[in-house]
Amino acid sequence: MFEEMKWEPEFMRRLDKNVDELKWLYNELYNDEHAFEYFVSMLHEYYASRPIELKQWDEAREVVPDWYTGSEMLGVLMYTQCFAGTLKGVQSHLDYIKECGINYVHLMPLLQSPAGKNDGGYAVSDFRTVEPALGTMDDLYDLSTDCHGKGMSVCLDFVMNHTSDEHEWARRAKAGEKEYQDRYFFFDSWDIPNEFEKTVPQVFPTTAPGNFSWCPEANKVVMTTFYPYQWDLNYRNPTVFNDMTANMLNLCNHGVDIIRLDAVPYIWKTLGTSCRNLPQVHTLVRIMRMATEIVCPGTLLLGEVVMEPSKVVPYFGTVDKPECQMLYNVTTMASTWHTVATRDVRLLKHQLETVFALPKQYVFLNYLRCHDDIGWGLDYDYLKQFGVSEVPHKKYLNDYLTGNYYGSDSRGELYNNDPKLGDARLCGTTASLCGIEAAEYERNSAKLDKSIKLDIMLHAFLFTQSGIPVLYSGDEIGQLNDYSYHNDPLKYDDSRYLHRGKLSWDSVARRSDPTTREGRIFTAIRKLAQIRKAYTMFESNADAWVVETWNDHVLGIGRYCKGEKMIGLFNFSESDQTAWVNEPETYYDMLTGNERPARAVGIPGFDFAWLMTSYTSDKNPVIDVDKE
Repeated sequence: MFEEMKWEPEFMRRLDKNVDELKWLYNELYNDEHAFEYFVSMLHEYYASRPIELKQWDEAREVVPDWYTGSEMLGVLMYTQCFAGTLKGVQSHLDYIKECGINYVHLMPLLQSPAGKNDGGYAVSDFRTVEPALGTMDDLYDLSTDCHGKGMSVCLDFVMNHTSDEHEWARRAKAGEKEYQDRYFFFDSWDIPNEFEKTVPQVFPTTAPGNFSWCPEANKVVMTTFYPYQWDLNYRNPTVFNDMTANMLNLCNHGVDIIRLDAVPYIWKTLGTSCRNLPQVHTLVRIMRMATEIVCPGTLLLGEVVMEPSKVVPYFGTVDKPECQMLYNVTTMASTWHTVATRDVRLLKHQLETVFALPKQYVFLNYLRCHDDIGWGLDYDYLKQFGVSEVPHKKYLNDYLTGNYYGSDSRGELYNNDPKLGDARLCGTTASLCGIEAAEYERNSAKLDKSIKLDIMLHAFLFTQSGIPVLYSGDEIGQLNDYSYHNDPLKYDDSRYLHRGKLSWDSVARRSDPTTREGRIFTAIRKLAQIRKAYTMFESNADAWVVETWNDHVLGIGRYCKGEKMIGLFNFSESDQTAWVNEPETYYDMLTGNERPARAVGIPGFDFAWLMTSYTSDKNPVIDVDKE
């Protein structure tokens, strides 16, 4: 079909590899030959305009396609305005980011969004413009170029399910232009929306109930799954898919290496279904994967699928027809905080057994905290065997982690609290949820020591999981909750801003002082990252399994790769515990380098042990990272 086009040989090679499947899938959805020809021509346009240095970046990554699976990978998640004000500000602090051992920088949404109704940047009014207060598209490219020069990759959210109601398409739809109304879901009455509501769950039942809103300008009903100012795009319209794919490729051509597909399970809507995870979603993601392989093969797709593993895993696709290269391990994150509140590791063990059993080519992003709330989508069927009931258990977790339970030093706040259903979510920084905020407020040094140990232990657990560990900016220095959002008229009703505070550079300056909270946490996390980087057993493709400790307070994880084996032991109790393991080999403590038998290992409260042995050498295999 495209043989007569005088396109570059490299582009034609990549296109020829994918074109048959691409055409078949595209026409399966749209059956529109003209739209498909336009789509392919658009791909060539972005290939031709891709900067030469990014094409060279692509070529290098094609040689090592699994470049993102190594033990050296460490990410950070940040809001540009909170970290350094602007993109140029972030660029000026890249040396600090590198000092943290980070080589994966995830910038939260930074495209133009209306003030006051943008859901933290997730209501985009212009996909081609950076929010002016943060910089320009040229600044984004300059930052990406500088990151690449320092061996760092850049990730950016691509908000693909919806636009702001102030986007040009939405404004023209409000004005009555049918072409643009067809890019959304408009209805003349509430009849069809009411039918949708019978099967479609609500995302925010307390703050934004329902999935539709009245648009007075158009005198019609419009679909708004998230908030009334976020209009769902109609991906049944090929023009929407073509233009949104072009918007994504434009970000790639500005140096973005990882595209986070925001809310991707929601992008296809069918009456009578939940409008979640429909087969057509996977078709669209597969086409987007092929689009990046043709235009910018150095780019990765990260799927934001905040659901249980059975619904997450399909977004990897298959070996022959891959979709996303990476997905979030959200269930382990929620299970981790459940374990902090209960001191009981059985659910976490169950969750990890599921993850470790998955094929090794599946790469998860692991994290303790992110920009969003903690939702309690736990495996309650599993918990039932221990006498746990869902509603009272959620109340206990929220009471404990907000400090409303006797003896708790956690300091969080509820989000989307629905007292009727007893189904609230939780917000707070890692440090404040660990008790550091309360300890410092009380000036209680014993509590502070305990809370810092818990914080560090959780990061050690994070680094032991398979995949890429991602820090939330500020966690490397134990940043506390920011309550100033209560006084901001644009933020006061969204408790997620509790953990979205600005990075305190005065606190960062104390990272070298071992007597401070910042210094203790920064030094510990940096050392953990250095150790992790030094060993292949932390690579994503290493063998991993749950180690039985015969103690419900202590989690055990084993890892093995290329003749080296480690046992990680994590005590989620504030009291000293024993991990009743009995490993016959000679083990060494990876933090001290000293011999430490892996037999009946004593673990102080909220502490951990990283033990390793080598099957290829009789010598002590522990590397002194302090001398590296």
